[in-house]
Amino acid sequence: MHNIRGNKQTQGTGHEPPEEDSPQSREPQREEPSSAHDPSTPGREPADSPKLALKSSLAISFVQKAKRPSNTFPFFSEGITRNRTAQEKVVALEQQVLMLTKELKSQKELVKILHKALEAAQQEKRASSAYLAAAEDKDRLELVRHKVRQIAELGWRVEALEQERESLAHTASLREQQVQELQQHVQLLMDKNHAKQQVICKLSEKVTQDFTHPPDQSPLPPDTADRDLLSQQEKIEHLKDDMEAYRTQNRFLNSEIHQVTKIWRKAAEKEKALLTKCAYLQARNCQVESKYLAGLQKLQEALGDEPSKCSELLRQLIQEALQWEAGEASADGIELSPISQYDEYGFLTVPDYEVEDLKLLAKIQALEVRSHHLLGLEAVDRPLRERWAALDELVPSAELKQLLRGGVPREHRPRVWRWLVHLRVQHMHTPGCYQELLSRGRAREQPAARQIELDLNRTFPNNKHFTCPTSSFPDKLRRVLLAFSWQNPTIGYCQGLNRLAAIALLVLEEEESAFWCLVAIVETIMPADYYCNTLTASQVDQRVLQDLLSEKLPRLMAHLGQHHVDLSLITFNWFLVVFADSLISNILLQVWDAFLYEGTKVLFRYALAIFKYNEKEILRLQNSLEIYQYLRFFTKTISNSRKLMNIAFNDMNPFRMKQLRQLRIIHRERLEAELQELEQLKAEYLERQTFQGRAVAEGCASEDEGEGEA
Repeated sequence: MHNIRGNKQTQGTGHEPPEEDSPQSREPQREEPSSAHDPSTPGREPADSPKLALKSSLAISFVQKAKRPSNTFPFFSEGITRNRTAQEKVVALEQQVLMLTKELKSQKELVKILHKALEAAQQEKRASSAYLAAAEDKDRLELVRHKVRQIAELGWRVEALEQERESLAHTASLREQQVQELQQHVQLLMDKNHAKQQVICKLSEKVTQDFTHPPDQSPLPPDTADRDLLSQQEKIEHLKDDMEAYRTQNRFLNSEIHQVTKIWRKAAEKEKALLTKCAYLQARNCQVESKYLAGLQKLQEALGDEPSKCSELLRQLIQEALQWEAGEASADGIELSPISQYDEYGFLTVPDYEVEDLKLLAKIQALEVRSHHLLGLEAVDRPLRERWAALDELVPSAELKQLLRGGVPREHRPRVWRWLVHLRVQHMHTPGCYQELLSRGRAREQPAARQIELDLNRTFPNNKHFTCPTSSFPDKLRRVLLAFSWQNPTIGYCQGLNRLAAIALLVLEEEESAFWCLVAIVETIMPADYYCNTLTASQVDQRVLQDLLSEKLPRLMAHLGQHHVDLSLITFNWFLVVFADSLISNILLQVWDAFLYEGTKVLFRYALAIFKYNEKEILRLQNSLEIYQYLRFFTKTISNSRKLMNIAFNDMNPFRMKQLRQLRIIHRERLEAELQELEQLKAEYLERQTFQGRAVAEGCASEDEGEGEA
């Protein structure tokens, strides 16, 4: 410490240039430490030794400078020494005082650091002594645990201090930015002031020239033109000043706008990070709640129907879990649960089933769907929305196919569906066709009107748009179905068309667009006789699906064949209404996005994917009754739309349309042959019945005649 101080003092007192150093000037400096540390000097304390050493070194240096001869200017050295004023000496002493003050502060900080290090070493020594003095391992373990807790607390303190340091650094950077802005503002004001001073100087020079060299004019007052000229010049000067002021203000406002933009961007990034974190926490909450409900369901299955205290408590917990809503539990009105009663298209997220088990499954599925949606919001949905937003013009392409398979965001879906429908029906679309069909229906009654009216009340009972008495959707649906029955008299109306038209109305909202969407599905996408009286093409597709299942999922088909399960009882309605009654709305509309573009091949892909998605669960069931009960609602257990889409379009490959057409031709021929054989059997039966009827009639007549003769 003394060596460091001595070096600093030596550097601080050396004011002469380095070329003037000589052996005579170094001798007093070498003697200074010895005099400063001499313990025999009476009445001198160690604290005063630096100051005395400084004074002696200063005096010696001044004397040495005065006595040192100047080789270059021998006659001026004495004059320079005498001309040193008292003010220069005071400045030098003040500098020395400042240096010593800084050094004293640094020494104090060093002492504090050493004190802290000493205290830490003493504490470590005491802890080590206590550890060694402990008689049992339990005491030593407790000491180690205490030490671990202390380390953890110190780690937390370090983290808190690090956060505080970061906040202080952020505040300091903001302060620096503010200082820079103020400096820029001051610079702008100085520039403006300088410009004004230049203008004033020019005007002053002009006035001086006018006074010193007056123009040779008569003393007559200036006429009106001269006065106007002067006023114009003054106005021009004022306008120039105003322009300069506005330019300065504009530069200042631009800098302010730049700063506000930076602050807004930082706030937007922070908000985005917080929303992502909130979505992740909500997803985790949904997962925990769904696991809780699944655990309750498994406990209920394990306990069975035997009455006991546990079963009663379990039933009560399930009832509370089904009825609990976050809005009731939140005192501040903050929505804690991300599950709403209806989704964005009006479907109930948790349908009101009569069976409690189905309610529980529906609640579990709603929680899992919400969880998958929140987890994929940032990684999947946001990039997908950005890609759709960047897609200005819709043109058939491989990129568009991939985007449609991934699903269309809700804000773009009406526009995309209208384009897809127009692509299908542009050859048959005529302006005013829909209104003409409606007027035809008002003129006379359609034979299918009664059946349409019956099916209106049975269309999507779990959707608020079709169950609310004040909703306009039922009337729109009635008009769309009546117009289609006039558009295609060969079909008229078939059960299932109401659901197709209802989905189109929920997305497109306009009656005419929904009507043409129904026309596109029935007359261009589906085979010709898909909705006829015999449903021939529908039966063909069921047989094709059986072949594809045997090819893609042989183990599952062998298991179902072992238990004599007929899948067409489940899958027939899937194809007839394009999964409208089977899948939840977000997955259903994702299927429709690809279906409207690629056609019926999508139906087979998703049908196979649904069975693949639930294959393990079906293989666990060893009873045909259990299998049928599971197949009745197993599509409602699908919650991960991304997984189902990957299975449909990746795991089911290769899936060629040529193979699908060949299978349809083969099974259509077989079905038509079976139908012809059935018609022949019917005809033979009718002939036999007619012949037997005639024989019975003749026998009855002969008996009547016999009675008359008697």
